[in-house]
Amino acid sequence: MSAPLVEARGVVKRYGPTTALADGRLAVLPGESHALVGRNGAGKSTLVRILTGLEAPDEGAVRFDGDPAPPLTDRDAWRAKVACVYQHPTVVPELTVAENLFINRQPLKRGFISWRRLKAEAARLLDTWDVRVDPDARTADLKVEDRQMVEIARALSFGARFIILDEPTAQLDNREIERLFSRMRALQDSGVTFLFISHHLQEVYEVCQTVTVLRDARWITTAPVADLPRRDLVEAMAGESIEVLAEQAVDPGDDDRDAPVLLDVRGLTSPAYRDIDLTVRRGEVVGLAGSSASGKIELAESFTGLHTPTSGTARIDGTPLPFGDVQATLKAGVGFVPRDRHDQGLVFGMSIGDNATLSVLDRLGRFGFVGTDTKRDVATALIERLDIHAAGPDQPVSDLSGGNAQKVVMARALASDPRLLVLVNPTAGVDVKSKESLLARVDSARDDGTAVLVVSDELDDLRRCDRVLVLFHGRVVAEHRAGWRDHELIASIEGVDHG
Repeated sequence: MSAPLVEARGVVKRYGPTTALADGRLAVLPGESHALVGRNGAGKSTLVRILTGLEAPDEGAVRFDGDPAPPLTDRDAWRAKVACVYQHPTVVPELTVAENLFINRQPLKRGFISWRRLKAEAARLLDTWDVRVDPDARTADLKVEDRQMVEIARALSFGARFIILDEPTAQLDNREIERLFSRMRALQDSGVTFLFISHHLQEVYEVCQTVTVLRDARWITTAPVADLPRRDLVEAMAGESIEVLAEQAVDPGDDDRDAPVLLDVRGLTSPAYRDIDLTVRRGEVVGLAGSSASGKIELAESFTGLHTPTSGTARIDGTPLPFGDVQATLKAGVGFVPRDRHDQGLVFGMSIGDNATLSVLDRLGRFGFVGTDTKRDVATALIERLDIHAAGPDQPVSDLSGGNAQKVVMARALASDPRLLVLVNPTAGVDVKSKESLLARVDSARDDGTAVLVVSDELDDLRRCDRVLVLFHGRVVAEHRAGWRDHELIASIEGVDHG
């Protein structure tokens, strides 16, 4: 058996009284894809920061190829060993691919940047690793999967052969995920080693050879993926059996077709979707499914004021929905959990309380002044309602794990007591238990008579829906009522007619 390419032993990291990692262990063999899994708060992010040289462990050691990790100050040495491609890009969107690949190390000629050489070297680098992207393309215009490959190519250009992928599939649809996995396998064949972090356990079984589980800041187990059944993996992550987790889930309520229609959409059309007719009744949860190009997200975002359709109508309780005006849709009774909590959902320079009450500031005081005590009371109630694990409303939202951060976004959506709740990928990047907690809020909203629209690529999210509408190339092509089977829904999403 070959020696580990990367090894962490007995790693401990404390932040004041909080122990973020009590016993971090990892051994990644050359050329493998090694999964690192665990619930939010298990210690994964802390271990990644230590593995990439952003922080030093308080105890324990990290080794690369048997040698001690470089000093934190030697960034060049770290770049030559490891790189992390995060769920959210670290490229500069307004620069070209070539400029991002060689940022701060552009080839020079007589003291000036040689743009010809820059483009040629970028093309050569992309060709070496079979990354099919135009070096002159503006990075902001790339698809997420291509942007990720540019980041991987940039890391490989420094000499690193150990790449950490942190939730790389969170913003990809099924076909894009398959392409990413194909590229990963090709890179593995070329000698690249991956640490793959994901909450989607099926992906672990598809692309990884070994898995390491962290729970409660401690190493739990490392095992070959082929030898670890999904049931045992869930139990290792959660500390509870899959039967217990299933008992905590709430089944969809009765399909009340006599409830009054709250959202009534007729002939809605835009560049992303066409001739959409749909209704959502009070106390009904309706899912929208489809590929990333289906128009499902643009349709949902239209109801929140982010887009203005070119034709058609949408009414809430008979009143026209004010398209293109976020504030007006909020006042009309629409609550919204956006698809990306980092870029769209949270203000990271603010506290949990500030973030949770942003949508209801007008209710917290008079004449433009916000009552501090009132805001604290409202925020505290939301923290308790959503079971957000935090020290209190004054804690910076940036300190939270992914699952608790997503709960803050949900708390803000619920704070305004919406009549229509629009959720886009509500459980993306959260662990098994946080996912159940968030979906339980959907069930509570249903019980309160709220109309809920859920857009998701996760079958588990859609399973809670009373109906699921499938969009294909901008049109609704199928409707599946609760109790659908996976292959039926997937066939509709992929445009396959099973007769």
